[in-house]
Amino acid sequence: MRRVKRLNPKKTGTGSGAGDAGQQELFSLYRYHAVFADRPLILVQAEKTHRGHAIIEQVHADLKQGPLAHLPSGSFQANSAWLILAAIAFNLTRAAGCLASTFHARATSGTIRAQLINVPARLARSARKLRLHLPTGWPWEPAWTQLFDATLGPPTPA
Repeated sequence: MRRVKRLNPKKTGTGSGAGDAGQQELFSLYRYHAVFADRPLILVQAEKTHRGHAIIEQVHADLKQGPLAHLPSGSFQANSAWLILAAIAFNLTRAAGCLASTFHARATSGTIRAQLINVPARLARSARKLRLHLPTGWPWEPAWTQLFDATLGPPTPA
């Protein structure tokens, strides 16, 4: 058994409804987690291994919600090429999220696409220069600007 101190002791109900308080816990100060393993590891090492598996499962779920949801055909070669392109796109999206902000570094690739890649902006040409007009009051403008400056911004003097 592993005991973890509860971070929010006020939230103890487990009900699903809005007004439902749910069944009260017996010991509300700590959360208890049962850990079962068939490996000869101590608890801390087994938990670290388990958490590593949980991270890769989140990556798999993110890929399944995105490009792997629509594998193109029954052809092995086509699916292989699609998988390679999906991995490249996933890695580039995650890298863009890490460059944009700490929130986007932990966000799913769908959130990064919706907030940073699908930008509701317009291009305008004035005096032979291209200008990008971002929407006013756009909540992700600082993260997008940080991503733009990190990737395509003006060069820094040496």
